[in-house]
Amino acid sequence: MSALIQSGHHRWFAPKASGGEAFENDSDRSRAMAQALRQIGRGDLSIGRLYEGHVNAMSLFDWYGTPDQHRWLTNVLDRGAWFGVWATEPPPGVRLTSEATPSLLGEKMFASGAGGLDYALVTAASEGQARRLAIVPANDKTRTDLSGWRVRGMRASVSGSYCLEGMAVEPLMLLGEPGDYDRDPRFTAGAWRFCAAQLGGIEALVAEIRRAMRDPAREDPIQRARFADAVVAVRTAGFWVAEAAQRFASGHDDAVAIARLTRGIVENAGFTVMEAAARILGTQSAFDGQRADKIIRDLSLYLRQAGPDHARDEAAKALLDHDIWNDGDRLW
Repeated sequence: MSALIQSGHHRWFAPKASGGEAFENDSDRSRAMAQALRQIGRGDLSIGRLYEGHVNAMSLFDWYGTPDQHRWLTNVLDRGAWFGVWATEPPPGVRLTSEATPSLLGEKMFASGAGGLDYALVTAASEGQARRLAIVPANDKTRTDLSGWRVRGMRASVSGSYCLEGMAVEPLMLLGEPGDYDRDPRFTAGAWRFCAAQLGGIEALVAEIRRAMRDPAREDPIQRARFADAVVAVRTAGFWVAEAAQRFASGHDDAVAIARLTRGIVENAGFTVMEAAARILGTQSAFDGQRADKIIRDLSLYLRQAGPDHARDEAAKALLDHDIWNDGDRLW
């Protein structure tokens, strides 16, 4: 992550008022973000997960931040601050009290970067209102519990629990209005970002299969066919991620349906490539210390996003209702 600061990735997608890149339009911004997420995911999926949270936070500042918040963000980014976005929580959820200076009640779970990131945007509900975003310190070790993060993959994402109980939230630290975070198409269609990071990991596994394939496997037509299937799967997923990113950038009505379909296509590509690695590389793909093994362990967890069947079903409803492509070549 220090290398990402040095390379400029840390600030690239911040609001322009906070020193972010002045992209010509939203389409160029999404294209550049997709490429960055893929590249970082190729290097390490845990870092890809943390980076995806950071660029999500930068986008939320861009959309909903005030001039004062953009100035604050400039200062903390100057110091190399990293951000996350934490929305998952155990019942009864995180709440924001109603005092003049409200405070938070509850905790977040699966909070990637807990105890290590500088700040997190956390969702919190308040009486009679939709949940909203609060900016909180994320590096308090006394509030961090990583004891439950005992997983085979994505260990370095340190996605533990973080206690928010009693944490005061000054007015400057409330980002946007109630309901802004959950507003579609930005909320649901934004799934393309984690799909791009996952895609990078799948691409890295294809490259590792190719590098590690021994001559007997290269001379075997069945193994070559398996490798070809892996390449087709990952390239197909790449086309869908690119489409989802562009639909998101344009605010297209069907950006949500495309993103939901993209989730399943990237997931299936991951399954295809992981199976190809196991069959082509054999036991080499499962040895501790082998790059293929690490990527497979990380993908096995990272691909487990919530509600995949529901997402596909909702996309199917849109497909049955109308032609979501709207590209002049109508199917019905």
